[in-house]
Amino acid sequence: MRTPRHIAMIGTTTPSHIYPSLGVIAELVRRGHRVSYAVGDRLAGLVEPTGARPVTYPSTLPAEDGDWPDNPAAELVTRMLLTEAVTTLPALARHFDDDRPDLLIHDVAAQAGPVLAARWNVPAVLLSPTWVPWDGFEQDNAEALAALHTSVPGKEYHTAFASWLHDSGIDRDPWEWLGADRPAVSLIPPILQPHLDRVRPGVRHVGPCLDPARLAERAWTAPPGAGRVLLVSLGTVYNDRPDIYRAAATAFAGTDWHVVMAVGRRVDPAALGPLPANVEVHRGVDQLAVLAAASAFVTHAGMGSCVEALWFGVPTVAIPLAAEQFGNAAILAALGVGEQLAADRVSPPLLRVAVESAASRAEIAGRLAGIRAVLHANGGIEAAADAVESFLP
Repeated sequence: MRTPRHIAMIGTTTPSHIYPSLGVIAELVRRGHRVSYAVGDRLAGLVEPTGARPVTYPSTLPAEDGDWPDNPAAELVTRMLLTEAVTTLPALARHFDDDRPDLLIHDVAAQAGPVLAARWNVPAVLLSPTWVPWDGFEQDNAEALAALHTSVPGKEYHTAFASWLHDSGIDRDPWEWLGADRPAVSLIPPILQPHLDRVRPGVRHVGPCLDPARLAERAWTAPPGAGRVLLVSLGTVYNDRPDIYRAAATAFAGTDWHVVMAVGRRVDPAALGPLPANVEVHRGVDQLAVLAAASAFVTHAGMGSCVEALWFGVPTVAIPLAAEQFGNAAILAALGVGEQLAADRVSPPLLRVAVESAASRAEIAGRLAGIRAVLHANGGIEAAADAVESFLP
């Protein structure tokens, strides 16, 4: 075992980016390391149970269920992430300058991470809860990147980023800096990674690292006499789709399905109208507990939900709504683990047919059983902690 060291994690203040790291952080603490976790003060409570020390600041990012842009254009989101980095960097530097970590790990959206590592001349490792770039990534996404590089907001973003890097003592072009090939630990199943054979060197694929504490919580249980359980969740950001929730309630009224809907903060449960007795609605629900009992999952195909569905072997009906969800849904379709519907075509009959198909087809169940076995046999948390430790100087 290595000598205990100081490891700093620079996180992104949104639950979907924090949850995937918690199991790894707790394991590093268990191994005796002193771990600091930089995160917006409103989400420090997610980090504290790991034993890591939260290093908090007022985050400029919207709350997970709050005011993210309705149109998730790249230049809007990237500018928000840059604002967060510029705003938080001075506070993090003041905190850590007199207590420098031996190793810095950071979330993919935590742009202050690599800058701080350069400031202290310590190794930086990306702890990625989603896709990592591959050889040819720029060419494969040339159209989207060109729009970002040539638009007025994109140019303004480039100028602001270049100024921030220069003020931080880094004379690099922002596009080059963002595209640099850095060491990374990937926390998703390799089967969800596009172009796995072309992923750049330096990426350790350890697979899902679901937090054992979350797995053990079981804050939801099916009511007595419940039939097959169907989870309907569209995430917490681009989920303002009461029409889809209404369609689900109508589709399964009077059936043997027990429907659990998590609608977030943007949808008022009262606005869904009278609901059948076999449908329960929550702002939020213990998704892992519901998936452990579920026979099907209607999902927006966010990466966290995709990983958790495969972990529990639950067939999916993917209804992507924004950003990388379309790519994730396409991967699920290619794996043959469920169905896919376009959001603007969802109707009660179509949704019911898709769910019944996903839940009843033997070939889908077979594929999911095989994938689940592989995921549970992967190194997971221990392999991720080993990988992180390997980068310690």
